Amino acid sequence: MTRLTLAIDAMGGDFGPCVTVPAALQALASHSHLVLLLVGNPDTIMPLLAKADSSVAGRVQVIPAESVIASDARPSQAIRNSRGSSMRIALELVKEGKAQACVSAGNTGALMGLAKLLLKPLDGIERPALMTVLPHQQHGKTVVLDLGANVESDSEMLVQFAVMGAVVAEEVLAINQPRVALLNIGQEETKGLEAIRTAAAVLRESPQINYIGYLEGNDLLTGKTDVLVCDGFVGNVTLKTMEGVVRMFLSLLKSSGEGKKRAWWLKWLGRWIQKRLAKRFGHLNPDQYNGACLLGLRGTVIKSHGAANQRAFAVAIEQAEQAVRRQVPERIAARLDTVLARSDKA
Repeated sequence: MTRLTLAIDAMGGDFGPCVTVPAALQALASHSHLVLLLVGNPDTIMPLLAKADSSVAGRVQVIPAESVIASDARPSQAIRNSRGSSMRIALELVKEGKAQACVSAGNTGALMGLAKLLLKPLDGIERPALMTVLPHQQHGKTVVLDLGANVESDSEMLVQFAVMGAVVAEEVLAINQPRVALLNIGQEETKGLEAIRTAAAVLRESPQINYIGYLEGNDLLTGKTDVLVCDGFVGNVTLKTMEGVVRMFLSLLKSSGEGKKRAWWLKWLGRWIQKRLAKRFGHLNPDQYNGACLLGLRGTVIKSHGAANQRAFAVAIEQAEQAVRRQVPERIAARLDTVLARSDKA
């Protein structure tokens, strides 16, 4: 397989290199065709690479950076002062063609702004959107966007998100005529904000989009739709609420029965039930789908959760590898003009 080079913002996130570097080594060990450029403070990164296996040491390079964009920095200020930062340098490596994708767990607003500034949106896209693919209870997958790149989204942006999500579902997940829904507070056509109702009217008249109407938050994991569209504020709150509930549920499975005296057969039955439930719902573990793709750019950018652990950040690196291999930006660009043009005529 052809070598694939990714730029990693090694300093971003809540834990920085102590998570990103081991995760990078884990990804390199799993993918022999992968080359990683770790951008950050060499004095912090190099000691973590000292014990790297020789099979991966030759496929990792440290790119020095002078500063780190703080997670709580205002995006506008962070962008103005971004020169020399690990996040900006990682994105510049993509812009210059030295890397095919960028992965960062850093400040979402700064990543969004810098990516738009350096890589530029695709024609027909006003603002990029954060997208992830979530597993649902029918063991299929649902494309969900926006997850926080745009706190406020007008109707035109929601329509663009719907188009991009439909393209990903069809081209990447191989879903024929993917169902598209808008996340709303009810299923009645009269409910919701004006931007949602206006977007619904446009999508309803578009022959290129298989629009099925509104869905509520409790349908997120049911598999009723292949693409679920919302603004970034609602999407971010919805996703993190769901992840919190799933994590609590999985932790209860692990801890139930601990410290209690029970008959042997009750203990055996409890363990059997735990294993069955863990097998049934384990695929919903947020660590297994960490990494949101910033759709709508002329390059590939993956945003990891800031609090991601090693396992989760390694998954984000794999998401970047898959997005590049499946040519997500190119596939969207190839169909976007046609789809939006036909939607406008309709």
